[in-house]
Amino acid sequence: MPRGRYSLHDPHDHTPLGEEHFQCAPGPSGWRYVARRTDTAGRSTGSLDLALDDLGRPIRLEARAGDWQVRGAALDGVRWVRTDPAGEQAQEGHVAAHAFTGGSPAYLLAVARLLRPPPSGVRVRLVSFTEPVLAPRTVDQSWTLLGSEDHHDEDGGTLTVHGYQVADLATGERHTVHLAGDVVLSAPGVQLEDLDTPPSEYATLPSGP
Repeated sequence: MPRGRYSLHDPHDHTPLGEEHFQCAPGPSGWRYVARRTDTAGRSTGSLDLALDDLGRPIRLEARAGDWQVRGAALDGVRWVRTDPAGEQAQEGHVAAHAFTGGSPAYLLAVARLLRPPPSGVRVRLVSFTEPVLAPRTVDQSWTLLGSEDHHDEDGGTLTVHGYQVADLATGERHTVHLAGDVVLSAPGVQLEDLDTPPSEYATLPSGP
């Protein structure tokens, strides 16, 4: 069960935004990621609890940012309920999309698990929850496997690192992410700072058909 810490920063000007303290683990029917986020002063800014089934589909999402909250899951696309800070209104949403995304590194791992992107690329529609108010927005992306490389540690273990190119189909913006097991090694705005155990094998899959 990897536990660790990511530092978060603005991907454009590299302004520090805070940290995400996480733990994740595969289970008998899928994978779960739990995290809490803090700002640069160490104050709590939100949390995430994301569970996937064995095919990578989101079966439970609970996200908080400030006083805002979203609960969602995959059901005829994806469905969610977003609650305002006063708790007086709950807005329901439904989009014919594959999964969720947002500022947490967990979403990158979840999409890679779901798609198993091939070298030729695959298109995906996602619902993104934009912080700090978790506003929903539908985005279309293309994911392409750039390559995989095995790294051997001093204990004789092998860690396979997968590199993916992620393209925003609306803007044409592209970036690269590197994943190993169920840990993000590098991505725009994300840097792995601490990890207490090696990544699990859950998110390491061959490319899709």
